[in-house]
Amino acid sequence: MLTEPNVLIVDLGSQLTLLIARSLRESGYRSVVLSPSKADMWMERHQPKAVILSGSGHGVHDVDAPQPPSNVIDAGIPILGICYGMQWLMKHLGGEVANDHEHVEYGPAGINIVDDGGLFSLIWKTQRVWASHGDSVLTVQEGTDILATAIDNDGSIRAVRHNERKWWGVQFHPEVPHTDGGAVMLENFVHGICGCEPDWEPADIVAGIRSEIASDPEVRAVLGFSGGVDSTTMAAILAPAMGDRLLGVCIDGGHLREGELEEVRRHADAAGIKLEIIDAEEEFLEALSGVTDAEEKRHIFKRIYLRLLKEAVAKFGATHVVQGTLATDEIESGATGGHLIKSHHNVGLDWEHLGELKPLSPFFKYEVRALAAELAMPESVVHREPFPGPGLFLRCFGDEITADRLELVRWADHQVREIIRKARDVPEISQLVIALCCVHTTGVKGDGRAYGPAVVVRAVHTTDFMTAEAVEFPREVRRLITGTLTRNHGVVRVWFDEVPKPPATTEFE
Repeated sequence: MLTEPNVLIVDLGSQLTLLIARSLRESGYRSVVLSPSKADMWMERHQPKAVILSGSGHGVHDVDAPQPPSNVIDAGIPILGICYGMQWLMKHLGGEVANDHEHVEYGPAGINIVDDGGLFSLIWKTQRVWASHGDSVLTVQEGTDILATAIDNDGSIRAVRHNERKWWGVQFHPEVPHTDGGAVMLENFVHGICGCEPDWEPADIVAGIRSEIASDPEVRAVLGFSGGVDSTTMAAILAPAMGDRLLGVCIDGGHLREGELEEVRRHADAAGIKLEIIDAEEEFLEALSGVTDAEEKRHIFKRIYLRLLKEAVAKFGATHVVQGTLATDEIESGATGGHLIKSHHNVGLDWEHLGELKPLSPFFKYEVRALAAELAMPESVVHREPFPGPGLFLRCFGDEITADRLELVRWADHQVREIIRKARDVPEISQLVIALCCVHTTGVKGDGRAYGPAVVVRAVHTTDFMTAEAVEFPREVRRLITGTLTRNHGVVRVWFDEVPKPPATTEFE
């Protein structure tokens, strides 16, 4: 039986908040992530050992600046403030926080650790960190020790400790992989300072989900099944306990890659779930005719997806719908962090009288892969690349979607994947995106004028899909990809996108 988490993370409006929980889970510590109002209520019934205040898109002087609840601040529990969290704590103590253009940082930065303070135990004195802040703490009140300063920014304040209140703060983001030693800093806080012990194991998560959902004999559920690691893992968790009370439904809207339906069937068999495939290609193409805006495409896909799944639910007599929604889906949809990046078809659906279950929503992709491995899923599941719900509909951009364009991008995707599969010395790829840019350019083929679209090749490497580094292909691989694709009469150019995330998202739409 899972116990209550010992770490409370108060989400003050940062898109990186759930990365704090991810980093802690990677070290074996569970946590609960709550908005200020929900944290207020949660604290009435629980007594965590550690509190972390997240960053925010706001400044502490904004009229609508988020406020940590008083019962958290005054509980006498050690608190770590990250970025905005640190600024709020220092302002609360009477320090000076201001928007000083000389101290603004976005991206890689360096700090010099001048006092261990418990937070930087086993950390090198000079560290590379990831910063993202406009406001800065300029002065601190008596009783506050400065633990770290900026290397390249006039020695400005980057980490603090208030001994009496047991408050720590950092003016950077230890939760992202780009901060050297960030995971160690967080473990130093929750374990070394707060006394938390590791309490997260994949087997516990599997047992907990089965206990909550599958043990009730009255529950009949339809699972939106894509064959990806999320929905397949969800199926593998529930199928052994639910049996014929669980149905997987895959919607084929003509947006899938070459051979994907066969893989969907194999993964359903591996998970032990009964599968139904709904052919809806004509309906999707008709609804998307003339549409070029990315969000409009996503909303159309979401609307049809919801209706078709509701029909499957009614036919099956289900009481609940299960989704493989992850933390990244919730973040980008604005369900956490407060800022919409892109809509997701499995977030914010109105199921009316049905119950909706999203047991994986607190987790990130790498964590779900760990669950899949725990469940002995095949390698094709554990290491499967993410593929967006609307699929190839989002990989034709610049003009409307047509059957011919979908077929072209499907062919290009298969060709590039085969080249990379056979190539040597290709860096590790977390996600490969092959898209068709439907803005036409002029070329020459067979001594004649060609006028057509370009194929864009984008590969990234990441651990959490919240930030990502672009993958650069070896020259010979690029040449082979370009030559292969431009032999198709419909492709005039091939472009390689090597922009990291941020500023670009992994998908183009």
